[in-house]
Amino acid sequence: MVSPLKALLVEDAQVDALVLSAMLRRFHCEVTIAKNGKEAVDLFLEGKKFDIVLCDDNMPIMTGPEAVEKIRAMGETDVKIIGLSANNNIQEVFMTSGVDVFVPKPLNIDVLGAMIQEVINNKNNAMV
Repeated sequence: MVSPLKALLVEDAQVDALVLSAMLRRFHCEVTIAKNGKEAVDLFLEGKKFDIVLCDDNMPIMTGPEAVEKIRAMGETDVKIIGLSANNNIQEVFMTSGVDVFVPKPLNIDVLGAMIQEVINNKNNAMV
C-alpha cells in the first residue's frame, strides 16, 4: 500500500481552496493549505516535504511565481509544482519561475487526476 501523496495547496481564495482541497482528497492526498507564497516557502524552510504543489499566482505577501522560484532555489527539484491561474497571460511567468506545468482555472478534475497519477507512478518507480 502506497502512502497518500502529500499535497501543498497555495491559494488565498477560500472558495478555491475548499474546491481544490476536496478534489485532492478524492485522490487520497494529504492536503496542507498555505494562504500565500510566503507560507508555502516557510513550510519548505521548516523541512516539510511534499509530493505535489498546486500554486495560485496572485496572492498577498508573495505571489505564486515568486514562491516557486524560492522553493526551486532551495533545491526542491523532485516535487511536482503546478501553477494555477484564471489569467492565461501568467503562464510564461510561471514556467520561467520553475513550475512543471501550468493549468488554467477552473481546474478540471480529470486533468488533476492524470497529474496525480503521474506523481504516484514516479514515486512507485523510485521505490523499485
